[in-house]
Amino acid sequence: MTRWHGPNGIEVEVIVLNVAPLYKVSQTVNGRRYHVAYAATIERLAEHVDLADLVEIYDFPAIDQASAAG
Repeated sequence: MTRWHGPNGIEVEVIVLNVAPLYKVSQTVNGRRYHVAYAATIERLAEHVDLADLVEIYDFPAIDQASAAG
């Protein structure tokens, strides 16, 4: 799954809803996440967030410490 984070707790995820890929925009405020919008295109996404402020987040797999030690 691809995710981007922006300022002020903004998070954008690529999801599949009713077999259509969408951008899901949410915002975390005071520890709670709120749904902002679904966007089908980059142009619609840009109406809700400044694309230049987004940073892609990579999920790295956890390293098994016992196996890594040898």
